[in-house]
Amino acid sequence: MNRDLFVLFSATLLLVVLINNSSCKHYPFEDVPDSDTPQNDTTNIPCDPEVVYFDQQILPILISNCAISGCHDQESQEDGVILDSYSAVMSTAEVVPFQPGESELYEVLVEDDPEDAMPQPPVQPLSQVQIQLIETWIAQGAKDLNCDPDYGDCDTTDVSFSGYVFPIVQNHCLGCHGPVNPVGGISLDTHSSLKEIALSGQLFGVISSQPGFSPMPQGGAQLSDCRIDKIKAWIDADAPNN
Repeated sequence: MNRDLFVLFSATLLLVVLINNSSCKHYPFEDVPDSDTPQNDTTNIPCDPEVVYFDQQILPILISNCAISGCHDQESQEDGVILDSYSAVMSTAEVVPFQPGESELYEVLVEDDPEDAMPQPPVQPLSQVQIQLIETWIAQGAKDLNCDPDYGDCDTTDVSFSGYVFPIVQNHCLGCHGPVNPVGGISLDTHSSLKEIALSGQLFGVISSQPGFSPMPQGGAQLSDCRIDKIKAWIDADAPNN
């Protein structure tokens, strides 16, 4: 083999090696997300009733009952635990995906010892429905899934207190406005107390961020337009106990 042919052969061999090595990635090139594509856009993604969604169902419970001053917000960080975002929950709350029984976040909710159980007084214990939601979310993999709660038409007819309004209040408000030491002396744990606030104009004022009202839920995202419209329809119907 003459010298020129040897050099050409060597260069070709080196090029083949480099090409082969460059293809050894942890993911196919075509699977890399486009940086211009919004990754958290939930528009037109319907919510699956069999799936528990973190932003829509779990985070409001945590913010209302746990991520409050003196407990697990960014400032307090009691025991190093922060519960105001998905990343904070997963990095500080000892959540083991698919294993609620091994997850500290769930274990403290069903703890028998009052000193270790969470939330601590004066915050009321979570309801069994709320605890079940958190258990199911972890059992489903503790994923950061999102959906569009306003997908489709927003039906504001026949909005019920027990089936629609109170579950929202329970998840978003009762951590601060429960029956024990409610903030501002405003308790929302019964229909009569909520109806009084609703008919006074205060409920709609705070959830829709009207001028002169402090936006609620405090520390959490504003309710969706559809939820606000449905609560307004319930209020306009004289806030019935239906």
